Amino acid sequence: MSREPRLPPLNALRVFHAVARHKSFRQAADELLVTPQAVGQQIKLLEDTLQVTLFERKGRSIELTESAILLSHYVKAGFDEFAEGVRRVTKSTYRDRINLNASPYFATHYLMPRLSLFREMLPGVDLRLTTIVDLPDFGRDDIDMAVQWGYGNWGDYETALLVRDPKIICCTPAIAEKIASAQDLTSFTLLDLVKSKHLWSNILRHLGVEQSDGDRSIGFDDAATMRRATLQGIGVGLVSVIDAEEDFRSGALVAPLGRDALVEMKPEEIPGFYLIVPRGHLRVKAVAAFHRWLIQQDWARDLKFAELPKPMPL
Repeated sequence: MSREPRLPPLNALRVFHAVARHKSFRQAADELLVTPQAVGQQIKLLEDTLQVTLFERKGRSIELTESAILLSHYVKAGFDEFAEGVRRVTKSTYRDRINLNASPYFATHYLMPRLSLFREMLPGVDLRLTTIVDLPDFGRDDIDMAVQWGYGNWGDYETALLVRDPKIICCTPAIAEKIASAQDLTSFTLLDLVKSKHLWSNILRHLGVEQSDGDRSIGFDDAATMRRATLQGIGVGLVSVIDAEEDFRSGALVAPLGRDALVEMKPEEIPGFYLIVPRGHLRVKAVAAFHRWLIQQDWARDLKFAELPKPMPL
């Protein structure tokens, strides 16, 4: 009969979990309230127990080895399960609290107008909403689920697309006068979100624009700041449909290539808002109910309403 593998000390795995997240012995030590030397001793104990090298020291920094990257996925899943077990046996008032982190744009334009509907469905649930742009650390930040902007690349979690976030190429009327074709876009500063990385490249390729290494761009952390930069004439921006339609009505922005210039882009190249949750969290009834509610909503309806022509005043 085969023997179960001997597990390393739990404390060593706990220290490894912190080091793998921070990629720093010192930051892990700060989190665990111990010295960097104590962290190093636990990592050495773990490496000796497993007989593998987990970190490569390069000057004052460290890098995870292939073994460490593989192990980190399983250790993270294990600690997530521990946290979920603790959550499930705590007092009922805590179990009825849902901590949601949402992209600021999604929270403002989509979620806030509908929260009253959720309150009617689960009136006893205490919903806590935070709006951090980056994906939170679910365990450290005590977050049950998150709505994140991107392309759905979160394989470690349960992920569901809530709504696409199609963009419209926008600029001030003054800049639009100098744009006669898509190729002219490369003459201007292209405003983008740091997290999108390749959105402008995909758009230019879709438009048949010849790109060069000298193309200029500025990346922003959030959509609201990029929109303000577009309104100020700093460059050509990619504005979400709801905001763009508002700016078109005021005359502050125009679509130099037309509002429908990007409608034929490949779906996988269009970013969206994704619901992300550690799988173990769905065992909590209130979290699972909120998860179902979010998925069942027709979030795209808000986009359709934004695109409807507004009635002329009488």
